[in-house]
Amino acid sequence: MKNRQEILAIHGISKTYSEPVLVDVTLALYSGKVLALTGENGAGKSTLAKIIGGLTSATSGQIIYQGKPYTPNSRKDAEKLGIRMVMQELNLLPTLSVAENLFLEQLPHRFGWIDRKKLNEVAQPVMAMVGLQSIDPNTLVGKLGIGHQQMIEIARNLIGESRVLILDEPTAMLSNREVELLFKQIMLFKARGVSLIYISHRLDELAVIADDIAVLRNGHLVCVDDIKRYNSDQLVSLMVGRDLKSSFNLNQHQVGHPILKVKNFKRGRIIQDTSFTLHSGEILGISGLVGSGRTELLRAIFGADKIDSGTLQVGDPLKTVVIRSPKDAIKHGIALVTEDRKGEGLLLPQSIAANISLGNSDKTSFLSIVSSLDETNLANKYIKNLGIRATNPSQPVKSLSGGNQQKVLISRWLERDCQIILFDEPTRGIDIGAKQDIYQLLNALTAKGKGIVVVSSDLRELMLICDRIAVISDGKLVNTFSRGDWSQ
Repeated sequence: MKNRQEILAIHGISKTYSEPVLVDVTLALYSGKVLALTGENGAGKSTLAKIIGGLTSATSGQIIYQGKPYTPNSRKDAEKLGIRMVMQELNLLPTLSVAENLFLEQLPHRFGWIDRKKLNEVAQPVMAMVGLQSIDPNTLVGKLGIGHQQMIEIARNLIGESRVLILDEPTAMLSNREVELLFKQIMLFKARGVSLIYISHRLDELAVIADDIAVLRNGHLVCVDDIKRYNSDQLVSLMVGRDLKSSFNLNQHQVGHPILKVKNFKRGRIIQDTSFTLHSGEILGISGLVGSGRTELLRAIFGADKIDSGTLQVGDPLKTVVIRSPKDAIKHGIALVTEDRKGEGLLLPQSIAANISLGNSDKTSFLSIVSSLDETNLANKYIKNLGIRATNPSQPVKSLSGGNQQKVLISRWLERDCQIILFDEPTRGIDIGAKQDIYQLLNALTAKGKGIVVVSSDLRELMLICDRIAVISDGKLVNTFSRGDWSQ
């Protein structure tokens, strides 16, 4: 740690809500260095980042920034001082264009009107830095997938001068190509002397990009050191406080009869003449770059988006069905666990019990009157079965960690007992312990004869859990590989 310029020092920072979230955390950031911050979901990583980024205040402790006490009252205050944060929760306005979101607080104008030509000119090189040069700057952000929105959020924080840049799970929705572009930008920031905090559960990424490692466990800082001194297994043990195998043993799936057949699906340029078959007891992975049409394909199968042409067959034996809405899909035994659990999947202010019972009202209500006892019993069932870490079923979902939020969302669909389950980025932004819980759950579902489709930006994840992997490029399913026949 010698001969390094200290930019920001954290001394004894603690944060308490209803219970302690951070306890006496002390560490430092140095010029031109990347500090990897990791730990299980709920360990306190995002809370610490939000304190530094001005989004919340510490209960106790002190931060020194460039030799002076640092007490920002807001994110805007922090940004004025050169501290920026790319949050896990996107901070974009969906009804504005890409260019407007990038330069929202510094829109070029002439005679009181936004200078659209100038705005697009300054937006294009910023978009190119993160691989979005093919997107029209005038496109409304709300019309883009969450992967592209993540890149826009990153690009927004690359604009202007920064002394400290915090990246909270920046690659959770990105494919290898987008990750490489991001890493190039990080190296440029390091060369300019910027200090970076990189929060991630992807330990292989940390080994590539980080100089130092800080591990939080249950709000306590258990390690601050040179990252080169640790391998993945050692870091996992520090995170969870026990030995946890970093590998996952895939049980041999008993693949059965076809239960879903997608034939010649078309939807504009997003889905182009796509066909595939899913079998009972099988996990079929779908791989591709951000924007290749993976999410759109799942939404079309689920009836959330209308197709231009194509047919769908479900069941054993297969029968042709018409799905015009998610309600039709559910009726035919198809479930979709969305990639955007916070925007589309969960009612964040509502309780765990209310979220799990959503869509299961036939089991928790009578004559439109909801039984709080039935809701509570249903929630307790899945809190126990899936190991949801919560104080009680009435706890608001927004107060849970990302991994536990995902388990709540999955619980709702498990109670529906659908034969076909579509998972879109099921492990996005969750730690290795929660990931293994979900992998084991997928295995258990296939053992019951369920057919599983998994979209993931993490190719290694697909290679770990899938029986087959289909590759989508520019809306076309270009190839399908079986286990034993693939490589990255």
